[in-house]
Amino acid sequence: MQKTTIMLLMLAVALGISAEETNPYKKFQESLPFEMAEVSAPQIPDREVTLTKYGADKTGQKICTAAFNQALEELASRGGGHLIVPRGVWLTGPIVLRSNIDLHLEKGAVVQFVADEALYPLVTTSFEGLDTRRCQSPISGRDLENISITGEGVIDGNGQYWRPLKKAKVNDGMWKKLTSQPGGVLKRPDYWVPSQSYDLGEQLSSMNVPDKPLSLEEWKSIKRFLRPVMISLVNCKNVLLQGVIFQNSPAWNLHPLMCENIIIDNVLVRNPAYAQNGDALDLESCKNAIIVNSRFDAGDDGICIKSGKDADGRRRGRPCENVVVDGCTVFAGHGGFVVGSEMSGGVRNISVKDCQFVGTDVGLRFKSTRGRGGIVENIFIDGVSMTDIATYALTFNMYYGGKSVAEVLADSTQQQKTDTVPVTEETPIFRNIDIRNVVCHNAGYAMEFNGLPEMPIDSINLNDIFILAKKDATFQYCTNIIKKNVNIVLEGTEKDKKRKTPAPKRPNAQP
Repeated sequence: MQKTTIMLLMLAVALGISAEETNPYKKFQESLPFEMAEVSAPQIPDREVTLTKYGADKTGQKICTAAFNQALEELASRGGGHLIVPRGVWLTGPIVLRSNIDLHLEKGAVVQFVADEALYPLVTTSFEGLDTRRCQSPISGRDLENISITGEGVIDGNGQYWRPLKKAKVNDGMWKKLTSQPGGVLKRPDYWVPSQSYDLGEQLSSMNVPDKPLSLEEWKSIKRFLRPVMISLVNCKNVLLQGVIFQNSPAWNLHPLMCENIIIDNVLVRNPAYAQNGDALDLESCKNAIIVNSRFDAGDDGICIKSGKDADGRRRGRPCENVVVDGCTVFAGHGGFVVGSEMSGGVRNISVKDCQFVGTDVGLRFKSTRGRGGIVENIFIDGVSMTDIATYALTFNMYYGGKSVAEVLADSTQQQKTDTVPVTEETPIFRNIDIRNVVCHNAGYAMEFNGLPEMPIDSINLNDIFILAKKDATFQYCTNIIKKNVNIVLEGTEKDKKRKTPAPKRPNAQP
């Protein structure tokens, strides 16, 4: 329990025990190939209140928004502490966190957010790297210090109320069930949206953010389209997410934005495989972050590193830097570990170690496009095991257009512009990336290096790589690709047959 951990840390300080002995996260920062400040858990005062004190109903029959807010207000007025959410189903509208507070979900606690857009007002924020408006997130915090969400319970965003649906992603029974929600619109025989206002929002947007400035009335007219990320933490310092299950988000699941000193430990982050824009974790423009021993099962990218999009991201100018990913598992998802495509503020000093990707569309995914700008560099990947990767074990693609790799490969009309254009601040740069000790069994494709002619992918070190795939690696517009002990075995080749042939049995020893 995180509360106990904090109390032990305070006791250790009182007894004069060193920080190295009291910080369980220090070991993940040992021997990093870059400098990084020590990250430790936030200090939460040893004080607690229980949600039921404020009249909350554990049966899920009554909305508990007022109880959550009253409990947080009382704790904040006393300097902070732990808000204990006991076993039960707690139905609520948006929860706004306060500094110096731990939201602690005991075993058996389920916090579920109400499926009613009227409870989620429009707020100014950032989504997909652009300055915009969205509905308020189910859980949010801005400009806070020392905050945590811990325990063994579940946070559920009721995402099916908000999301559109593609028929190709579900079976017939699920398609019929999900599209039977009242108010939905069948835009095409294979595509459904949850409301008329969602349909209008799509008409005003090329992707998920309106293409032009809107009046307040216009924003309100597309409110359902502006589905929120589930956990939005903006410009917060000293953050811990530990032990909890985060699931079923309206859009992205976890979105720390411009946060510093953040720990994500032993969480399960999950969305249905059909969840549109259902990224598990998007760490954006953050500094000094540790993501360890966690599991991700997503409808889009799994662990994704971002830093803003195009001019908005370059104007913000805050890279995502000093990040450790260790001992994590990604199941379904468009990518296991992903950088981009919104990386206009830059990405640097990232360590990924001892992870496994099981059934993702792509294993290691680096993506961008002209117009982004930004520099991605000093990425160190050491020890990744993958199985059943639908497309590429490893891809660098500088022509990202908003579709998953599987969708692009299935579209025979997809055209790629390979003409050279001048290098400007809008040119993305990917360089100095070290990938070693990778094993991938059963991929569709081994590797793809697809750079820009005016800015090739540069200085990629591949060391001790084994990939069993249906199709070989491809290299276009890349330079200084150093390969050492890179072994690609294509299924059905003599090399593959030899690999599968068992060694002859030794005869039985004679007495």
